[in-house]
Amino acid sequence: MAKKGYAPEQIINKLREAEVLLSQGATIAIASKRIGVSDHIYYRWRKEYGGMRVDQARRLKELEQENYRLKKLVEDLSLDNAILKEASRGNF
Repeated sequence: MAKKGYAPEQIINKLREAEVLLSQGATIAIASKRIGVSDHIYYRWRKEYGGMRVDQARRLKELEQENYRLKKLVEDLSLDNAILKEASRGNF
């Protein structure tokens, strides 16, 4: 089954829709089914995006992408450093 990717804005809108349904007396199972996700996904989204505004969620995703990019850069530089140290010892 193909994975549906939801943008942070869509997730927040779906969470708001679920909150409205819950306030009207629906159960979490019914609310999550109406917004088109499983209970597990609903709880995960609520944990990650609960109480956020759309602009905050967008900023969070941008920071996560930047953090990933910087980690990869440090990883590459550390590998290059280790190779240069090994080559300078003459153990190749």
